[in-house]
Amino acid sequence: MLSLPLLLLAALFLGADSKDQGVTQDPISFHLIQISIFANSSWAQNQGSGWLDELQIHGWDTKSETAIFLKPWSKGNFSEAEITELEELFRVYLLGFIREVQDHAHKFHLEYPFEIQGIAGCELHYGGAIHSFLRGGIGGLDFLSFQNGSCQPAPEGGTSAQQVCEVIEKYHGICDTTRKLLLETCPRFLLGILMAGKAELQRQVKPEAWLSPGPPPGPGRLLLVCHISGFHPKPVWAMWMQGHSSSVSWVIWTVLLPSLLCLMGFAFWVFRRWAYQKIP
Repeated sequence: MLSLPLLLLAALFLGADSKDQGVTQDPISFHLIQISIFANSSWAQNQGSGWLDELQIHGWDTKSETAIFLKPWSKGNFSEAEITELEELFRVYLLGFIREVQDHAHKFHLEYPFEIQGIAGCELHYGGAIHSFLRGGIGGLDFLSFQNGSCQPAPEGGTSAQQVCEVIEKYHGICDTTRKLLLETCPRFLLGILMAGKAELQRQVKPEAWLSPGPPPGPGRLLLVCHISGFHPKPVWAMWMQGHSSSVSWVIWTVLLPSLLCLMGFAFWVFRRWAYQKIP
């Protein structure tokens, strides 16, 4: 449960933001993403990143095993000592995670090569409530989650997920640390980065638009594609114009899509809007 000062801080942030924006607030989350690739019994690699909603603000250097802070406010209001302690905790966890998975891969019926994905964090809701979450998957399928302070196997995980949860529950120290990170550390860190990055996060950025030819839809016809990107916040409207009037009948479809890009093994989301128009 959040302390009274943290609840007041959450209410102040969301209250001020709602007043500035004039809209109902959607939940805001901070979460870490872990991708662990196991090629065989002797080679594996961890990739990690930290996100504020769709904005990546942290990376993980696999060579130096240290965090990469992508924004000046990525440390929130945590002290250097607290950041160093968290870095060491994640370093030990990631190294131990690979070792434990490799030692138990046969027991849990994991066949090489395979990939494990994990996401953990907390979500701030309008009014100040904060909900924490942790979910793990293998090969893109749900495997387990951490709910009400205990490991819960996912139906898709079958008996392997049940066995993994049974093993995890035996490590009381790990479970206690996980609960503290999810219920205490994450909410405090989320509120800290929201306040530290408030000026940038509430800044509105106008979209950039450009046109490009698309694949011909048929003989003697051209396809014109309108790209719009680089905007913040996320919602944006686009419309084809013919003179001073909108040419809605010419639009094939317009949709907001998240375009997944990869850089140095980490994924980040760039929101773009595509509008297609036939040209006679």
